[in-house]
Amino acid sequence: MNIIVVGGGAAGMMAAIGAAESGCSVTLLERNEKLGKKIYITGKGRCNLTNDCPAEDLMKNVVRNPKFLYSSFGAWDNTDTIRLMNEEGCETKTERGGRVFPVSDHASDVIRALKRRMDRLGVDVRLDCEMTALDISDGRVCGVVVRGQEMRADHVIIACGGASYPTTGSDGRAYAILKKAGIKINEARPALVPIICSDDWIPSVQGLSLRNVKLTLLNDKRKIYDELGEMLFTDKGISGPLALSASSYYEPGYRILIDCKPGLSAEKLDERILRDFREYSNRDFSNSLVDLLPKSLIPVVIGLTDIAPDKKVHQITGEERTRLVKLIKGLEVHPVGTAGFNEAIITRGGVDVKEIDPSTMCARNVKGLSFAGEIIDVDALTGGFNLQIAWSTGYLAGTRSAWT
Repeated sequence: MNIIVVGGGAAGMMAAIGAAESGCSVTLLERNEKLGKKIYITGKGRCNLTNDCPAEDLMKNVVRNPKFLYSSFGAWDNTDTIRLMNEEGCETKTERGGRVFPVSDHASDVIRALKRRMDRLGVDVRLDCEMTALDISDGRVCGVVVRGQEMRADHVIIACGGASYPTTGSDGRAYAILKKAGIKINEARPALVPIICSDDWIPSVQGLSLRNVKLTLLNDKRKIYDELGEMLFTDKGISGPLALSASSYYEPGYRILIDCKPGLSAEKLDERILRDFREYSNRDFSNSLVDLLPKSLIPVVIGLTDIAPDKKVHQITGEERTRLVKLIKGLEVHPVGTAGFNEAIITRGGVDVKEIDPSTMCARNVKGLSFAGEIIDVDALTGGFNLQIAWSTGYLAGTRSAWT
């Protein structure tokens, strides 16, 4: 059986491996001059290739359509990913939060491991080959069009990514081709991306990193996302692990609260502030929080309390102190949107999962066509989970394409 895989990223290479292991003749088409261009920049060039959590926990970190991935994770899970890497000479290590990286800290070693497996299986890799159309006859895909020439195939696997980091070739061009084939495409939006906020004080704390804080995303009073971790203020809003994960849940109208001292209850924080106030009783309020908050954040908090900066600490009332505690436990920022695809780690949206048989990754209404990876409307939190989705859906698509 002759299989064409469109896309030489994580999902495409794994699909090629799965199909070749199933005895198919596989041709992989990559529009770029090299394979895995997006893999090179993941994990800041180190490639957080999966997460070493219990396999049953993988779906807990999927934001959109987790149940769709049940068969994919069953066919190829995180232990399989680690095993393949080790078998192909790419030793791995596990860091904080279960994040798995190559021991070398070089994403290129992950790509080389996959290339070695494909070479051994006889996959025909063709670079600088961009699919411009699908060849469909009588409701069945017969091949693809590259440089105006038709390439025939018994089955085509689309694994050419979403729209995030378009300079890597993942620019959403395939959506239009699939729409022409009658495939429903859900709106593509940036995900795992910095959040833009309207607060005028945020530029003054640009570059400030907060550790061990809690970020809560709210729809009115209902918690949508609530986690402990790290975040970063940018010139336009917030970034860092907490903000990136929250962006995958963000919708217009949502609010964000930052608990700067999640390890202390409001009562314990009030006691802590009272101790500091007793020590600095003759200081101005503006100079009384040096032991409690980062230096650049103090003027922001002072301003938001509406307490005069030059007011002596011993003159601050209980009501004003309560206001200060509430602010530190719930510093609000006002999101107005997210950054664009150039800064997005992944894409939210893509091929509607209802178009796909989750047990095979095959299109329900177009024969001879499968999907894998970011092109599908599934996405997860940071920590290696999105690459695991690519490996899992790719392998399942590759192995099952041999049956159709």
